[in-house]
Amino acid sequence: MDRRELERQGYLVTRGFIDLHAHLREPGFEESETIATGAQAALRGGFTTVCAMPNTEPAIDSPGLVAEVIARGKAAGGARVLPIATVTRGRKGKELADLVELASAGAVAFSDDGSPVDDARLFRSAVEYASVKGLLVIEHPEDLALSGKGVMNEGRVSAALGLPGISNAAEETAVARAILVASELDAHVHLTHISTAGSVDMIRAAKERSIPVTCDVTPHHLAMTDDWVRGRRAFAWEQGLKGEQISGAPADGTPFDANTKMNPPLRRLHDVRALRSQGRRVRSGGVRDQHARDRTPAGPRWRARRLVRSGHRAAGTDRRTGTRARHHTERRRLDRHRRWRDVDGERGRPRNARKEHTASRPRASRARRRRGRGR
Repeated sequence: MDRRELERQGYLVTRGFIDLHAHLREPGFEESETIATGAQAALRGGFTTVCAMPNTEPAIDSPGLVAEVIARGKAAGGARVLPIATVTRGRKGKELADLVELASAGAVAFSDDGSPVDDARLFRSAVEYASVKGLLVIEHPEDLALSGKGVMNEGRVSAALGLPGISNAAEETAVARAILVASELDAHVHLTHISTAGSVDMIRAAKERSIPVTCDVTPHHLAMTDDWVRGRRAFAWEQGLKGEQISGAPADGTPFDANTKMNPPLRRLHDVRALRSQGRRVRSGGVRDQHARDRTPAGPRWRARRLVRSGHRAAGTDRRTGTRARHHTERRRLDRHRRWRDVDGERGRPRNARKEHTASRPRASRARRRRGRGR
């Protein structure tokens, strides 16, 4: 069928997408997901290639397991599956895996995602070895000593709910370390699912200095804030300049919903808007390089747990394309909403609007106005 005919019927026709960050859960957690179901769901959502993270049991830390993931991906009949192998053996952060052999077996990158490499010397060695094969380390930026036992973003919402929080510094200190290592070795480091305004600022500064660091952000960190944990079901584009809901926002939902527990956690509106504003490619002055879905399906025994004891989650590779399309559409609406707000915060005439009979009057300079006030 012709492309134009499909678009007239409401379909979005594009090239196949690549998901850089998906948890296919096999081997070890087949009750939540398998390689076959994940690959088929990805294809329904417009993804022709998915990169499978090694958060499995056992972890993908040997050439045999890498080959097994590739074989099962081919047999699935869905999207192409590319394995990402671990940085350390068993993702325990104690001893480097054999990165050269893993790369030869078909691993396309290395990551201990969900278990950051806390040892700085070990992390530096991993980046150095990966650069030998022309591959990259995908780092989950988190300082475990700072994040502690937090279950959501640290701020006014966590204080109101009485839940332990994870500060922005837990991510930003790890981002700073990765940037310094990439600068020293001149080796590529990729930071996955960044979530804070501070991380955006540091990565922007690194790119301006031509440091080989890239990053990605997930759809839920572009769309949702920490207010979702307490039951407020308003997307970022459905909130005004000060966080108030604008017309059309949905009603509140159930607080303490375990489905709102993410890693990194859902952040404040300020952080979400910082991520959204950096959506352009680096050649256009932006920071964010890719969008990664961070698909993390949970089985029945995990879904039944309360928020504090539940695992981190986010499912829906087959729905991500619509989320991203809505993000771009609603971003324009939010920008238009910002321009048409008066000083009191209500919708109305733009702040710089002037009456018709004074529109052509030249405006006095700031210096002239100051001199006039001093007389």
